[in-house]
Amino acid sequence: MVHQLQHCYRMPVVEKIGRRNSIPILYTRGTHYEVGFDVGCTFRGFIHSLLAASQPLNEVFLPLFETEAGQKVYHETLSSVRQNFPQYLKEMEGTADGAQVPFYKLFLLHMDEILPNVLREQPTKTHGTGCSTVCCNNPGEEILGHTEDALSEVLNHVYFVSAHIISDLPQGRWKVTEEKQSVCNLNGPGILLTARHFLTRALLAAENFSQAQEILRDSGCGAGDAVSINMTFLNQEGDRLFHNAEVGPAVGGANESALNIFTASPGEHIFHCNKYLRLQSPEAGGEITTSSDHRHATMSSLPCPYSRGDVINILGDQSDKEYSIFRESGDDDYVKTVAVGIFDCVGRTWSIYTDNPMTNEPVIVLPLQFKPSVK
Repeated sequence: MVHQLQHCYRMPVVEKIGRRNSIPILYTRGTHYEVGFDVGCTFRGFIHSLLAASQPLNEVFLPLFETEAGQKVYHETLSSVRQNFPQYLKEMEGTADGAQVPFYKLFLLHMDEILPNVLREQPTKTHGTGCSTVCCNNPGEEILGHTEDALSEVLNHVYFVSAHIISDLPQGRWKVTEEKQSVCNLNGPGILLTARHFLTRALLAAENFSQAQEILRDSGCGAGDAVSINMTFLNQEGDRLFHNAEVGPAVGGANESALNIFTASPGEHIFHCNKYLRLQSPEAGGEITTSSDHRHATMSSLPCPYSRGDVINILGDQSDKEYSIFRESGDDDYVKTVAVGIFDCVGRTWSIYTDNPMTNEPVIVLPLQFKPSVK
């Protein structure tokens, strides 16, 4: 039956048509499954195309998934996520049903590097796929800017979902009953780990810094792969604070994620390019580390960011011809910057670019909306 599904759902990969200045947006409301189903139905073409084009999925994850050891890791991870975040699995099931694709392919993508890491296979992210983030914390200029870097096949597959999810009963480990957000679309056998994509999704329901730390620590389980999180809380009292959290996988018998957080107070800034700057944990190494080193060096050579314009100039920089911050030097690049987001915490806006922000206007400027606080 699995082979029949794979054959039935296979679709041709879209032609290379160059970078498009287009971002479709879906507004939806319902249960987790209903929202997922709407996403799958609306973006079915994108989902089919990306599944067909994804080199990590087709060349690494699926072959490992078909082995006995791979099946064991897959089901252990699935069981861990089902125990902690069953609502997100329901959402993914809805997306799979709406898009008419096999659920296990979507889950394998969300597992990311867990299979090759646990099975001691060559990781897929040996190229410089990491993103770049700049936070500027000055009076009237409270800006978080981020490049979304991905494998080249992700280009033109970006979409946004503005969802209002309401549940009759508290859902998951953190007993969430409502989520309202706009979103852009892990170490040895036998250890149950939480895929980082689910931890970062759970962060969207965090009301404060304390809750965010609790989610990232994931006590009793722990992250299965490393991730860097940049965040702020618009409704917090007092001065604006930006936080960079370096999250490491639970290893060596630990049952929670390794965590180190740096906070930028007024007058300070943050540069971060997907490598450990503070956390003492092993890293994959290779080209992704080289890329991060180059991008950090570029950022350090530029003037400190004091304004939105400074943040844009940094994120659009292409002075390093080998590992630029904004990735776009040719059609055959393995990695590209597929989108750039500029979050203005004073103006309460989110500007989204599909091309270099130094030379292009945003495709859309969205309001930063939040659910009302529960008294």
